[in-house]
Amino acid sequence: MKKSLSKIFEAFNGKNILVIGDVMLDEYIEGKVNRLSPEAPVPIVDITSRYTRLGGAANVALNIKALGGNPILCSVIGAGDKSKCFLQLLENQQMPTQGVIKSTNRCMTVKYRVLGNNTQLLRMDEEIKHSLADEDDALLIQQITAMINNGMVDGIVFEDYDKGIISPLLIDRVVKLAVEHHIPVSVDPKKKNFLSYHHVDVFKPNWKEMKEGLNLTADKPDEESLNKIKQMMREHHFSMVVLTLSEDGVLLLYRRNDTIEDIHIPTRARQVADVSGAGDTMIAVAALALIVGVTPKEMVQLANLAGGMVCEHVGVVPINKQLFFEEAVKYW
Repeated sequence: MKKSLSKIFEAFNGKNILVIGDVMLDEYIEGKVNRLSPEAPVPIVDITSRYTRLGGAANVALNIKALGGNPILCSVIGAGDKSKCFLQLLENQQMPTQGVIKSTNRCMTVKYRVLGNNTQLLRMDEEIKHSLADEDDALLIQQITAMINNGMVDGIVFEDYDKGIISPLLIDRVVKLAVEHHIPVSVDPKKKNFLSYHHVDVFKPNWKEMKEGLNLTADKPDEESLNKIKQMMREHHFSMVVLTLSEDGVLLLYRRNDTIEDIHIPTRARQVADVSGAGDTMIAVAALALIVGVTPKEMVQLANLAGGMVCEHVGVVPINKQLFFEEAVKYW
């Protein structure tokens, strides 16, 4: 792959990808810890900085943009000040906002993280998890349908955090349209809608999500669980399953003629500072690699490398394309 890496990375440029799912704000309070509180056995953080970043499906979009693609976020947010902040951050990143619907039925999902001495000490979540109101669900489907029918979409990513944006009806409508228009679909699933997907190209759960979704009991993939995963692939017509296994790497299952092959791809040793956002980076790389026509193994190798690279940074940050390319060249 080394000879074609530059062509692969160049081919990412300009690809239009719908990113459908739960968007968030990541708010950070960062400081130094030198003592414990006299009020309780907890550290005192002397605040040195505060900052806000795009999170959830918006971080997937950031990664796609960082790689040269054109992400179009499709989601529903609230109508308050936090939602205004979210839209402003999108505009600051020169990303379109036409796919983001404001609704009085929702609030902006916000994750507050407190960091002391470059270590996460606490996280607080402000969110609504119930499903969208019928009118919001219908409007979201309508907007996505119009974008697909206008011929402006090269790929679709479902980024599900179980916050209520993605519904079985939305999945069904969008995937049918994608199949009709020959648009590849990648999925980062969660428990609630795990078995609602059919006819998708890349299905990327972690092992915990796979265990919950298929009621598996093994601590790691074994012959019985592999057979159940392959059965799911056949029943749901998945082209590939990319099963992330944390420090144990990635297990790729993909169709080859009339069989389903499986390949284990180990993690490359890196200095891990924070695993937050690694999955977002992986699905972004996988979605772009799928569109430009790399092999399943190459797709997972690239996604695995990129996911490992963002773990070297504290907090949720997108991949740096140039550094990613330079690292990829070392291995291929």
